[in-house]
Formats: sequence, structure tokens, C-alpha cells
Amino acid sequence: MDADDLAHKKCKPCEGGVAPLDPQEIDRLLKRIDGWECVNGVIAKTYSFKNYYQTMAFVNAMAWISHREDHHPDITVGYNKCRVEYSTHAIGGLSENDFICAAKIDALFAL
Repeated sequence: MDADDLAHKKCKPCEGGVAPLDPQEIDRLLKRIDGWECVNGVIAKTYSFKNYYQTMAFVNAMAWISHREDHHPDITVGYNKCRVEYSTHAIGGLSENDFICAAKIDALFAL
């Protein structure tokens, strides 16, 4: 499975009661999404842009994808960058949904 495979999957509803991914599974999935890191129980990546307009256009497109997947990241926005952090709050850790959304966001950035 690579990032393209992840980007074509759909997030599964998660209301809790499922165990978070174990460290080995996190490492396996992390290798499939370029530039993401696992820090303090979240996966995170910072994207850079030429200006504020491009940053906000990306953030708005990311919001649309997040709404469609019903899986929402924490986003920190600056003038020419934004940091995206995913975790699955309902299970207190990472799920495959986090990696699916990360791959979709990378595909968006590549456009």
C-alpha cells in the first residue's frame, strides 16, 4: 500500500471502542506519507506557500476534504505556511483515518 492507495480510501466512522494503532503499524503507515512525522501521539506536517492567499486557498480546500471524510485536523495557519495535525480523538490515538486524510491532503498539495 502506498500513499495513492491511502488517498483513494474513505475514512470509517469512529466513535470510540477501537484500539489506537500500535507503534509498528504507525511506522508502517508513516513510511507511506512523505514528510509527515509522529509527535506526541499525532501525525503532523507543515506546508509552505508563496503568500497568504495560497495558504488560505489550501486551508479552505483542506476543510472541504475534511468535511467529506468527517475527519478533521488541527490546523495552525501563518502567512505562508500551515501545520496540519491529525489524530483520532475518539480513541485517544492514531487510526488509519489519520493516514488516509494525510494522503488526501498531500495529493491536494501536489495539484
